[in-house]
Amino acid sequence: MHSYRPLRAVTLMLAAMCCFALLDATSKHLSQTFNVPLLVWARYTVHFMLMVIFLGPRHRARLVATTRPLAQIVRALLLVAVTGFAMAAFRIMPLAETTALIFVTPLIVALLAGPMLGERVGTPRWIAALVGFGGMMLIARPGSALAPAGVAYTLIAAVCYAFYQIQTRKMTATEKPLTLVFYTALVGTAAMSLALPWIWTGPAPNATEALMIVSLALYGGTGHFLLTHAFRHAPASTLAPFLYAQLIWASLLGWLFYDQWPDTLSIAGMIVIVVSGVAVALVERAAAVSIDTERN
Repeated sequence: MHSYRPLRAVTLMLAAMCCFALLDATSKHLSQTFNVPLLVWARYTVHFMLMVIFLGPRHRARLVATTRPLAQIVRALLLVAVTGFAMAAFRIMPLAETTALIFVTPLIVALLAGPMLGERVGTPRWIAALVGFGGMMLIARPGSALAPAGVAYTLIAAVCYAFYQIQTRKMTATEKPLTLVFYTALVGTAAMSLALPWIWTGPAPNATEALMIVSLALYGGTGHFLLTHAFRHAPASTLAPFLYAQLIWASLLGWLFYDQWPDTLSIAGMIVIVVSGVAVALVERAAAVSIDTERN
């Protein structure tokens, strides 16, 4: 890690979360006119082209050099599924509530870390996860205004995202971060391009809409760039609580552009999810410290 600069790290993290919220808000607007699979294709294709143009001449074959090509493909397809289902959910659901439901991902990861990563889950993680799922039920409760299909899309996205994160944990020991990012762009572009004859429907975008479609990749790429640099200046345990700033950005953007604001029970559910997620991060931090102490 580079020099410890927590203020810079937090600033970068908040900016990254803003980029991700802007991506979601833009995709919500575009999905009212264009079908979601087409937007997914555009998001990965532009990302892929930018990496080839700006990184290809310097890194060349190192971009695709991997000892685990099948694992790379599976991981990338999981992220494509996350993008597609999340965009489908944002199309018919408010920004804040959808973002909050996707944030149950860390809780799913905490429970799957035992059987899939060999980590000891322990009672505190179980309690935090169950409380977090209770917060999810407050948001997606019967009688809420949320579309059942949108809730289903969101939960599928969260599960896929959890498996994606676990797969990433497994691969970071042997694979370079740049290669991991490039394969998500490459596989996403290839997979969605194969489907292009069936998903290229609807009106052609005008100049403004075309720029907005391109911005999907720019927001995503910039967000991940800022996120990476944030972790260079502070440890993950310090920055984990600030991941939930995306909920604040999503709420503000939903209010500003779509006149949507979560009701009291939904806000309570969001708070429960955030507290549970932070609790899981703190438990994992304490476990990591304990392991390091035993080793020393």
